[in-house]
Amino acid sequence: MAAELPTGWPGLDRALGGGWPLGQLTELLVEAHGTGEFTLLLPALRRLVARAPDAGAAAGQVMLIAPPYIPYAPALAGAGLDPVRFLVVHSKQEADTLWAMEQALRSRSCAVVAGWADTAGKTSLRRLQLAAEPGNTWVLLFRAARLRRVPSPAPLRIHFMRECATGPARLHVLKRRGGPPAVAVADIG
Repeated sequence: MAAELPTGWPGLDRALGGGWPLGQLTELLVEAHGTGEFTLLLPALRRLVARAPDAGAAAGQVMLIAPPYIPYAPALAGAGLDPVRFLVVHSKQEADTLWAMEQALRSRSCAVVAGWADTAGKTSLRRLQLAAEPGNTWVLLFRAARLRRVPSPAPLRIHFMRECATGPARLHVLKRRGGPPAVAVADIG
Protein backbone atom coordinates (compact mmCIF):
# COMPACT_ATOMS: atom_id res chain seq x y z
CA MET A 1 0.00 0.00 0.00
CA ALA A 2 1.33 3.42 -0.97
CA ALA A 3 1.97 6.11 1.61
CA GLU A 4 -0.61 8.86 1.89
CA LEU A 5 -0.44 12.53 2.81
CA PRO A 6 -3.50 14.05 4.51
CA THR A 7 -5.04 16.66 2.22
CA GLY A 8 -6.11 18.99 5.02
CA TRP A 9 -9.71 18.77 3.76
CA PRO A 10 -11.67 16.08 5.68
CA GLY A 11 -14.21 15.52 2.89
CA LEU A 12 -11.46 15.02 0.33
CA ASP A 13 -9.55 12.68 2.66
CA ARG A 14 -12.70 10.54 2.94
CA ALA A 15 -13.24 10.57 -0.84
CA LEU A 16 -9.61 9.52 -1.41
CA GLY A 17 -9.63 6.86 1.27
CA GLY A 18 -6.98 8.62 3.35
CA GLY A 19 -5.20 11.41 1.51
CA TRP A 20 -2.96 12.32 -1.41
CA PRO A 21 -1.07 9.23 -2.59
CA LEU A 22 2.72 9.45 -2.56
CA GLY A 23 4.72 7.61 -5.20
CA GLN A 24 1.83 7.78 -7.67
CA LEU A 25 0.80 10.17 -10.39
CA THR A 26 -2.19 12.38 -9.53
CA GLU A 27 -3.95 14.25 -12.32
CA LEU A 28 -5.81 17.37 -11.27
CA LEU A 29 -8.13 18.32 -14.14
CA VAL A 30 -9.11 21.99 -13.90
CA GLU A 31 -11.69 24.07 -15.75
CA ALA A 32 -9.37 27.09 -15.70
CA HIS A 33 -6.02 27.79 -14.08
CA GLY A 34 -6.02 30.18 -11.15
CA THR A 35 -9.43 29.18 -9.77
CA GLY A 36 -8.11 27.95 -6.43
CA GLU A 37 -6.55 24.65 -7.40
CA PHE A 38 -3.25 25.62 -5.76
CA THR A 39 -5.06 26.68 -2.58
CA LEU A 40 -6.45 23.15 -2.40
CA LEU A 41 -2.87 21.89 -2.06
CA LEU A 42 -1.71 24.33 0.64
CA PRO A 43 -2.38 22.21 3.77
CA ALA A 44 -0.44 19.26 2.35
CA LEU A 45 2.32 21.52 1.02
CA ARG A 46 2.73 23.09 4.47
CA ARG A 47 3.15 19.64 5.97
CA LEU A 48 5.81 18.62 3.43
CA VAL A 49 7.74 21.89 3.40
CA ALA A 50 7.89 21.90 7.21
CA ARG A 51 9.92 18.67 7.29
CA ALA A 52 13.21 19.03 9.08
CA PRO A 53 16.18 19.90 6.83
CA ASP A 54 18.10 16.88 8.15
CA ALA A 55 15.37 14.48 6.94
CA GLY A 56 17.16 14.04 3.60
CA ALA A 57 17.66 15.85 0.30
CA ALA A 58 14.01 15.64 -0.66
CA ALA A 59 12.79 17.11 2.60
CA GLY A 60 10.50 19.96 1.77
CA GLN A 61 11.69 20.73 -1.78
CA VAL A 62 8.89 21.63 -4.21
CA MET A 63 9.49 21.65 -7.97
CA LEU A 64 6.94 23.45 -10.13
CA ILE A 65 7.39 22.80 -13.85
CA ALA A 66 5.73 25.10 -16.39
CA PRO A 67 3.23 26.71 -14.00
CA PRO A 68 0.79 29.06 -15.76
CA TYR A 69 1.57 31.80 -13.22
CA ILE A 70 4.79 32.68 -11.43
CA PRO A 71 4.39 31.84 -7.73
CA TYR A 72 4.24 35.01 -5.63
CA ALA A 73 6.79 34.65 -2.82
CA PRO A 74 4.96 36.90 -0.30
CA ALA A 75 1.77 34.87 -0.82
CA LEU A 76 3.66 31.61 -0.25
CA ALA A 77 5.20 33.04 2.93
CA GLY A 78 1.78 34.30 4.05
CA ALA A 79 0.43 30.77 3.59
CA GLY A 80 3.14 29.42 5.87
CA LEU A 81 5.43 28.16 3.09
CA ASP A 82 9.10 29.04 2.78
CA PRO A 83 9.56 30.38 -0.78
CA VAL A 84 13.18 29.16 -0.70
CA ARG A 85 11.84 25.60 -0.86
CA PHE A 86 10.26 26.23 -4.28
CA LEU A 87 12.08 25.67 -7.54
CA VAL A 88 10.31 26.86 -10.69
CA VAL A 89 11.30 25.40 -14.06
CA HIS A 90 10.09 27.14 -17.19
CA SER A 91 9.76 25.07 -20.33
CA LYS A 92 8.63 26.11 -23.77
CA GLN A 93 7.29 22.75 -24.91
CA GLU A 94 5.26 20.13 -23.10
CA ALA A 95 7.78 17.45 -24.04
CA ASP A 96 10.33 19.42 -21.99
CA THR A 97 7.89 19.72 -19.09
CA LEU A 98 7.29 15.98 -19.02
CA TRP A 99 11.01 15.26 -19.36
CA ALA A 100 11.83 17.59 -16.46
CA MET A 101 9.15 15.96 -14.31
CA GLU A 102 10.49 12.50 -15.06
CA GLN A 103 14.08 13.54 -14.30
CA ALA A 104 13.04 15.16 -11.01
CA LEU A 105 11.21 11.98 -10.00
CA ARG A 106 14.11 9.73 -10.91
CA SER A 107 16.53 11.94 -8.93
CA ARG A 108 14.36 11.65 -5.79
CA SER A 109 15.48 15.16 -4.86
CA CYS A 110 12.02 16.66 -4.25
CA ALA A 111 9.14 16.08 -1.89
CA VAL A 112 6.72 17.45 -4.52
CA VAL A 113 6.93 17.49 -8.31
CA ALA A 114 4.10 19.35 -10.02
CA GLY A 115 3.77 20.06 -13.72
CA TRP A 116 1.30 21.62 -16.14
CA ALA A 117 0.81 19.77 -19.45
CA ASP A 118 -2.43 19.36 -21.39
CA THR A 119 -1.37 17.27 -24.35
CA ALA A 120 0.59 14.55 -22.57
CA GLY A 121 -0.08 11.22 -24.23
CA LYS A 122 -0.65 7.85 -22.62
CA THR A 123 3.02 6.87 -23.03
CA SER A 124 4.26 10.05 -21.32
CA LEU A 125 1.78 9.62 -18.47
CA ARG A 126 2.83 6.00 -18.03
CA ARG A 127 6.50 7.05 -17.90
CA LEU A 128 5.68 9.56 -15.14
CA GLN A 129 3.79 6.91 -13.19
CA LEU A 130 6.70 4.46 -13.49
CA ALA A 131 9.19 7.16 -12.43
CA ALA A 132 7.02 8.00 -9.39
CA GLU A 133 6.63 4.45 -8.06
CA PRO A 134 10.08 3.86 -6.50
CA GLY A 135 9.97 7.11 -4.52
CA ASN A 136 7.81 8.72 -1.89
CA THR A 137 7.24 11.91 -3.88
CA TRP A 138 3.89 13.67 -4.24
CA VAL A 139 3.42 13.93 -8.01
CA LEU A 140 0.82 16.25 -9.53
CA LEU A 141 0.01 16.90 -13.14
CA PHE A 142 -2.39 19.75 -13.88
CA ARG A 143 -4.37 19.26 -17.08
CA ALA A 144 -7.43 20.75 -18.76
CA ALA A 145 -10.80 19.45 -17.56
CA ARG A 146 -11.80 18.68 -21.14
CA LEU A 147 -9.45 15.67 -20.90
CA ARG A 148 -11.42 14.01 -18.11
CA ARG A 149 -12.96 11.45 -20.47
CA VAL A 150 -9.63 10.55 -22.07
CA PRO A 151 -8.20 7.33 -20.53
CA SER A 152 -5.10 7.77 -18.40
CA PRO A 153 -2.72 5.44 -16.54
CA ALA A 154 -2.70 7.85 -13.56
CA PRO A 155 -3.96 5.99 -10.46
CA LEU A 156 -5.73 9.14 -9.20
CA ARG A 157 -7.69 11.59 -11.35
CA ILE A 158 -9.66 14.48 -9.87
CA HIS A 159 -11.85 16.97 -11.70
CA PHE A 160 -11.63 20.34 -9.90
CA MET A 161 -14.55 22.75 -10.36
CA ARG A 162 -15.34 26.05 -8.71
CA GLU A 163 -18.46 28.10 -9.41
CA CYS A 164 -17.10 31.43 -8.22
CA ALA A 165 -13.83 32.81 -6.86
CA THR A 166 -14.93 32.73 -3.22
CA GLY A 167 -17.13 29.64 -3.14
CA PRO A 168 -16.34 26.05 -2.30
CA ALA A 169 -14.60 23.78 -4.78
CA ARG A 170 -16.35 20.66 -5.97
CA LEU A 171 -14.04 17.74 -6.58
CA HIS A 172 -15.05 14.70 -8.59
CA VAL A 173 -12.71 11.81 -7.93
CA LEU A 174 -12.95 10.22 -11.35
CA LYS A 175 -10.52 7.39 -10.66
CA ARG A 176 -8.62 6.11 -7.65
CA ARG A 177 -6.89 2.91 -6.66
CA GLY A 178 -8.84 0.75 -4.29
CA GLY A 179 -12.16 2.53 -4.49
CA PRO A 180 -15.03 3.84 -6.57
CA PRO A 181 -15.37 7.39 -7.90
CA ALA A 182 -16.53 9.92 -5.31
CA VAL A 183 -17.47 13.58 -4.85
CA ALA A 184 -15.98 15.91 -2.26
CA VAL A 185 -16.43 19.58 -1.44
CA ALA A 186 -13.60 21.71 -0.10
CA ASP A 187 -14.42 25.16 1.22
CA ILE A 188 -11.18 26.75 0.05
CA GLY A 189 -12.64 30.29 0.17
